[in-house]
Amino acid sequence: MKRMLSLRDERLLWSYFLSPFSPQHPSCLFFQYNTQLGPPYHILVDTNFINFSIKAKLDLVQSMMDCLYAKCIPCITDCVMAEIEKLGQKYRVALRIAKDPRFDRLPCTHKGTYADDCLVQRVTQHKCYIVATVDRDLKRRIRKIPGVPIMYLSNHRYNIERMPDDYGAPRF
Repeated sequence: MKRMLSLRDERLLWSYFLSPFSPQHPSCLFFQYNTQLGPPYHILVDTNFINFSIKAKLDLVQSMMDCLYAKCIPCITDCVMAEIEKLGQKYRVALRIAKDPRFDRLPCTHKGTYADDCLVQRVTQHKCYIVATVDRDLKRRIRKIPGVPIMYLSNHRYNIERMPDDYGAPRF
């Protein structure tokens, strides 16, 4: 005689949480690889990434293409743009770069202008972005979100972490 399991049996509940298709995992993540990532890459740029790129004398778009071996579309949110504008006259070169027509401008609907929260919220909702930042705290927050690669600057060139090998990320 077969025994019926109750719906509240802990063995069923535990296997539910381990399933890769449970509600806590988005459908774009297939075996920890983000299927929404692919050329042309959309890269969310942070304020300090632009500033450090200027200090390293790197052209943003060209260096991104050199890093990923594909077309890259840098995206900048209204919050990041407002943050650069608030920095004042000292960062006018960063503002001019941010207003480049090659950059995609993403409108923000939320209140406040804290750029880190804005980037984390956007990446959590849409997993099609790579986040470009040098900020340690922002990197730490984004690493907790599965399937989101991080682009950073080291040794006067861009590197990328947590990018699947299938997408052609360079190995060092």
